[in-house]
Amino acid sequence: MKDLLGGKGANLAEMTNLRLPVPPGFTITTEACKVYLDSGQEPPALRDEVSAHLDALERRMGKRLGQADDPLLVSVRSGAKFSMPGMMDTVLNIGLSDASVAGLARQAGDERFAWDSYRRLIQMFGKTVLGIDGDLFEEALEAAKTAKGATVDTDLGPDELRKLVKAFKKIVKARAGREFPQDPREQMDLAVMAVFDSWNGDRAKLYRRQERIPHDLGTAVNICSMVFGNLGPDSGTGVAFTRDPAGGQQGVYGDYLQNAQGEDVVAGIRNTVPLAELETLDKTSYDRLMQIMETLENHYKDLCDIEFTIERGQLWMLQTRVGKRTAGAAFRIATQLVDQGLIDEAEALRRVNGAQLAQLMFPRFDEEATVELLGRGIAASPGAAVGKAVFDSYTAVKWSRSGERVILIRRETNPDDLDGMIAAEGILTSRGGKTSHAAVVARGMGKTCVCGAEELDVDTKRRRMTVGGTVVEEGDVVSVDGSTGKVYLGEVPVVPSPVVEYFEGRMHAGAEDADELVVAVHRMMAYADRVRRLRVRANADNAEDALRARRFGAQGIGLCRTEHMFLGERRSMVEKLILADTEGERTEALEQLLPLQRQDFVELFEAMDGLPVTVRLLDPPLHEFLPDITELSVRVALAEAREDHNENDLRLLQAVHRLHEQNPMLGLRGVRLGLVIPGLFTMQVRAVAEAAAARKNAKGDPRAEIMIPLVGTVQELEIVRDEAEQVIAEVERATGVGLRLALGTMIELPRAALTAAQIAEAAEFFSFGTNDLTQTVWGFSRDDVEASFFTAYLEKGIFGVSPFETIDRDGVGSLVRSAAAAGRATRPGLKLGVCGEHGGDPESVHFFHEVGLDYVSCSPFRIPVARLEAGRAALLSRHGGGR
Repeated sequence: MKDLLGGKGANLAEMTNLRLPVPPGFTITTEACKVYLDSGQEPPALRDEVSAHLDALERRMGKRLGQADDPLLVSVRSGAKFSMPGMMDTVLNIGLSDASVAGLARQAGDERFAWDSYRRLIQMFGKTVLGIDGDLFEEALEAAKTAKGATVDTDLGPDELRKLVKAFKKIVKARAGREFPQDPREQMDLAVMAVFDSWNGDRAKLYRRQERIPHDLGTAVNICSMVFGNLGPDSGTGVAFTRDPAGGQQGVYGDYLQNAQGEDVVAGIRNTVPLAELETLDKTSYDRLMQIMETLENHYKDLCDIEFTIERGQLWMLQTRVGKRTAGAAFRIATQLVDQGLIDEAEALRRVNGAQLAQLMFPRFDEEATVELLGRGIAASPGAAVGKAVFDSYTAVKWSRSGERVILIRRETNPDDLDGMIAAEGILTSRGGKTSHAAVVARGMGKTCVCGAEELDVDTKRRRMTVGGTVVEEGDVVSVDGSTGKVYLGEVPVVPSPVVEYFEGRMHAGAEDADELVVAVHRMMAYADRVRRLRVRANADNAEDALRARRFGAQGIGLCRTEHMFLGERRSMVEKLILADTEGERTEALEQLLPLQRQDFVELFEAMDGLPVTVRLLDPPLHEFLPDITELSVRVALAEAREDHNENDLRLLQAVHRLHEQNPMLGLRGVRLGLVIPGLFTMQVRAVAEAAAARKNAKGDPRAEIMIPLVGTVQELEIVRDEAEQVIAEVERATGVGLRLALGTMIELPRAALTAAQIAEAAEFFSFGTNDLTQTVWGFSRDDVEASFFTAYLEKGIFGVSPFETIDRDGVGSLVRSAAAAGRATRPGLKLGVCGEHGGDPESVHFFHEVGLDYVSCSPFRIPVARLEAGRAALLSRHGGGR
């Protein structure tokens, strides 16, 4: 019931059903939030419904909200369907007031505890509900500690805390223009509305865009009776994981903080002790917690993230959820749960994804390199991050947008640092543990993170970090190893990850000393390959890339871009062909190019022997093979000024002017170029055919396919196809080798998609060129728009993600879907593929599976990702469920 109750509310109810110790409370549903957000007003029935549930809670607890002599206190917490750690608001200790603080002190037998709870309420309420700058409260707290000579807030006694409450109330009056509300019901109602409002807070919206969480879900609100971890040394609060969220190993993982409330742990403002130490501090609670952790993991059949409080020896469960984990932990845990019989292989594959696999393919630091170790912290989220040190979120974003790689360094992060965390290569904090804000958010984003590096003295005001006698100023380069927790000065060189070495064939998953992670990846990939329907090909233009792609599991080449074969020294030959004035000049240029092209294809067919290779005929914008018109004009003008006329330059300038285009991407390219320049495409087809014949004579098994690009009408395709078939027949007669070369086209223009039924009459296959199709459907020039306004579109929520990164299902996707159906209606055996980089994007792979394509094609390093997601797509379409 996460859609209705939010993740936190649903899991609290689930734990209650399991008869675990959960503080009594109730949940306001996401439906109420959506009504409030849509109308801007509190839902009419909400107040009465809350009153009824509050009354039931008060009867159960035997006391009333804010009762003067024995107050019921509650927490008001957000709880969306998907975990958004720290992105929305929470208020604790609702119900405390001037009238009830003394009653709480008497009931608890602890005056300090009561006033500490009251100051926390005013501080959280002031920041969260009244919108007061939280630094004002922090500065007042620091001033109180300084006056007392205290180092931590637990050193403040009741007298100091009583004065601090007065100071906090003055801040509220000065900044909010009103007194801190003394009516406990008013506190609760205002807090509920503040939680609703926090759904559309800047940091929540930014996090949802980053994590691709829909904006229309709303948040539930959980109102729970308070239990207190700040009642002395026999009380405390903590966060526990049933397995290590960083590495996946089973064991006792988590953090515990004596005499503290939950926000103290997550905020990282006080350094915690490892959860294992709870066994020494309170063995009864520790043993009970271990039993509950086992119960929850067996119930959810997954890694669980648990928040708990101990109130004077009584253990209370405040929250559980399926925990965020690193990419490596995801693969390890999935295979561990299979081996333990908790889940099957299909479920294991559903629990990992291509984005995680891509993270595992990132390089790691070279252990053999000479390094200068600055310090060591907690390995919170793995990876090898290098960048310039920055000490605030604003600078991280600013420098990142200027092309700098940065490491965000803070004492501890808070939700306001989200912008900087997204912009940074890695995150480093001197406080906090694996459950701090920095660690949890970094793991969710796949960012490298080291937390709790206590030996680092971080001075954000002076923008520097001191370690022993070493000072790291802002702008100095540091390297952060999220796998070991080590921090280095300067740039540490990187080496390939073991996962890449496995895909390259340099590491064997079956070896006795095989890395556990490699074994887990191998098992998931093997299962994905068994169940997937989509085949995966590579975009590769030379034998070296083709061989690498084959090692990565490519089942052919879906796109060989022949224009990439004409770079370097050959560029001048193509220029001469395009600018040729006579048939003799054109023939000479073609005769020079033919043997070079033929040898390219021989090498490519040899590398991919027995697998299909789709060769796209020349498809560059024309200007890529012509001299720059500005440079050439200047050269001619300078020559004329020196009266040093160069006839070749003058002729060249006239030709370039004649062929110059304002928008080359929509000009003389693709099939148009092949039709306008006689012999160009037939030379390429001859090179393909002769190379295939040569490989057959060498006992090879070439499976060449020829793709005609940028077709907008069937007539274009028919002309080129007829010419190609004539050339292939000539090569067959000349070599005595029978050839079967499939002829198809690239669907990259809206008109081609809309007339796919006609085009299929002349094509044996379609390959959707979704990069150009996206440009032409949206009217975007990719090279321009990504730099000019895409950032603004993403920030404003117009795009959830760039349409060049993940296919636009509603626009571009609808054309792909309809063209695929129309093409197959004409030619039932029509082979369908995609060869834009969308072919390696996890979300897009699912779409291509849904519309019935036969294969996707992507760059070699994205092939494992596409293979894995193709397997997941097959499972999810069969059994349902989200990606």
